[in-house]
Amino acid sequence: MTRSLQITTVVDAARARIATARLAAAYGVSALDRTRLTTALSSQLRQCLTKGGTWRLTLETTAAPAEEGLLQVVVTPWHGTGAAAAQPPWRTTVRCDRAADAPDGTAVANDPAVLAEALLGADEDTALVLERLSEQEELVAFHREELHQTNQGVLALHAELDAAGRAQRDAFAAERKARTEAESARRRLTFLADASAVLTASLNHDEIVRRLPDLLVPEYAGTVDVWLFDGDDDRHPPAPHPAAAVLAARTGRPQYAADHPGGLPGVVDRPPSALDPARPLLCIPLPTRRTPLGVLTLSPPGDRWDPDDAVMLIELTRRASIAIDNARRFEHNRDIAETLQRALLTDLPSTRGLSLAARYLPATRGLNIGGDWYDAFRQPDGSLITVIGDVTGHGLHAAVMMSQLRTALRAYAVDGGSPGRLLTQLHTFLHHLQPDLYATAVIARFRPGDPTLTWAAAGHPPPVLRTPDGQVHTLDAKPGAMLGIPLRQEIHDHTAPLTPGSTLALYTDGLVERRAQGIDPGIERLARALGSFDSAELDADLEGSADRILDPLLSDSERDDDVCLLLCHLAA
Repeated sequence: MTRSLQITTVVDAARARIATARLAAAYGVSALDRTRLTTALSSQLRQCLTKGGTWRLTLETTAAPAEEGLLQVVVTPWHGTGAAAAQPPWRTTVRCDRAADAPDGTAVANDPAVLAEALLGADEDTALVLERLSEQEELVAFHREELHQTNQGVLALHAELDAAGRAQRDAFAAERKARTEAESARRRLTFLADASAVLTASLNHDEIVRRLPDLLVPEYAGTVDVWLFDGDDDRHPPAPHPAAAVLAARTGRPQYAADHPGGLPGVVDRPPSALDPARPLLCIPLPTRRTPLGVLTLSPPGDRWDPDDAVMLIELTRRASIAIDNARRFEHNRDIAETLQRALLTDLPSTRGLSLAARYLPATRGLNIGGDWYDAFRQPDGSLITVIGDVTGHGLHAAVMMSQLRTALRAYAVDGGSPGRLLTQLHTFLHHLQPDLYATAVIARFRPGDPTLTWAAAGHPPPVLRTPDGQVHTLDAKPGAMLGIPLRQEIHDHTAPLTPGSTLALYTDGLVERRAQGIDPGIERLARALGSFDSAELDADLEGSADRILDPLLSDSERDDDVCLLLCHLAA
């Protein structure tokens, strides 16, 4: 939208100014920008009237009334005549907000009252600008006073700093000393934490002893000697030890052997060692709850130790002693567990027409022994009983209970009971023997000449049966509850057709269960792995087939639980 006004006299200029102000207000131009616009326009019009001639004022908006746009004001000579013909156009632009209805800016009556009212309106805008200016002046005055106060404070501060210069330098020196001591303490604590993590990461006491020199030399010790009392080899004569080390072993207190006092906290000074008089020795016992395990003998990395370093070395020795003692206890329990586990592993019976292959893999953490077990034996009528089970928990207690369950099962099977009857008897036995211990199990029975497999389960993952045509079926008929729970239950038998060339897989949850996925995907992976074999391959090498089934199922994660697998293959 474009509007034009002709300006020849002062009245024309006043009307043009009024029209511009009204149009700017109608298009949402702020009072401050409107005042700037009219002030600049008035100045330009005053110059035009001074030069004489006729001028044109053009008001142009570049947006619709409901949109944001620009208001452009242009002053040019009228038809390029007169003395102002060579005058270049004057123009200015302001941003407009949305305007609902813009009036006709040229309709300004040539009336003194209208002109006076427009003048008062211009004064209102000017008053608003002056009010803003007053606020800014007050703000400047406030900041000027604030700056003055700040300058006064700065002058006073400079005076104080100049008077306290020496005290400040002393404070800086004390701060540097404290910072150095704090950094040294932090370094010692960091080393102690890292060294402790290294020592406790291993459960092999020989490995811990080998790591000690690597940790201490050369920063905190020149040489390191570890004397373990029960580590002397009877095949070789015992090596001589400094007298200070013998005293440390007898008294349980650290000893410092040198030709000068060590000044180390909690350490007893002794004469230099006769074995090496020129070298100071720090002998620290390796304490336990009962008696010391041995003595750690160190020589300093330089002339002597810093007292704080000696305190840190004594603490590290205490932690190393705990790590060695724990490692020995673990090794002792592990040896017991491995011996018991070897004693509990069953030699599978050989049966004509039926091949058996079993695998037991302990968890990769802990004592490497748990409650998983398998067994296979004959009943008096010639039937072959195969069983796989899992006692809750780990360690020696679970292994002992597993052994008792296996023995009880063999005793009950002498009467010729079915798998469901045997599991019911085991449930009663476990509930009365260990009320707070539970177990799961699955039993399968093979009878010579009988084309039917009889099986029963109690809280255990379902067996997987591969038929000669390569189809794999999960025997997921309703199982009984866990063995040993405080509930009277009668566990029932289930049957499945059994043809030559079939393979039955019994397993524990450690083979198929993963924390992030559950147990069902693992059973599906086991079924796919078993279905990938053919009957001829299972006939020829059932042991190798068991290994090839385990490899893909156990390669995806570290084992947190024991794994047990029992394959029963009926020859084709």
